[in-house]
Amino acid sequence: MNTSIYMIRHAESPFVFGQERTRKLSPQGEEEARKVTALLNNKEIDLIVSSPYTRAIQTIEGISNAKNIEVKVFEELRERQLKGAYKLPEEEIQQAIKKSFEDSDYKLSGGESVKDVQKRALPVIKDLLVKYAGKTIVIGTHGNVMTVIMNYFNNEFGYAFWLKTSKPDIYKLIFSGETLHSVQRVWE
Repeated sequence: MNTSIYMIRHAESPFVFGQERTRKLSPQGEEEARKVTALLNNKEIDLIVSSPYTRAIQTIEGISNAKNIEVKVFEELRERQLKGAYKLPEEEIQQAIKKSFEDSDYKLSGGESVKDVQKRALPVIKDLLVKYAGKTIVIGTHGNVMTVIMNYFNNEFGYAFWLKTSKPDIYKLIFSGETLHSVQRVWE
């Protein structure tokens, strides 16, 4: 009995320092979210869960409305905290992310390592795989936490994979129990 999880990375959202939780989708992101809804409209979906961040919820709320399924929010599925409350040049952030996938204990001051994120997020994922075995689950998520979760089940999903993801993006993961059998990119 296979369980399907659609990991849906949020659509385009303008970065505003200090507003990680409340950042909304841009007009382009709103249009992309409608495309996400249309793409999954003919799929049978049993459960919809999300990160608590506004942009993740906005990206999947069209699916929720179309299927009349309430979004269950899990704090543990929030985006990875890469650093403390200070700005860093984009290049330094990229290097820190790369290093964190090479050394799962590595983290910037005030940030979370790959292991830290797995420790908080995986109990939710594993619980969903048990409670909704054989069902189809949609998860509204973010690029880094999505990659970290997928990395736990298959370490081929790391920095290089993360770099190739888009906003939005959709990956269908097929599980048997807690064993990941396949990953298919669904987003065009």
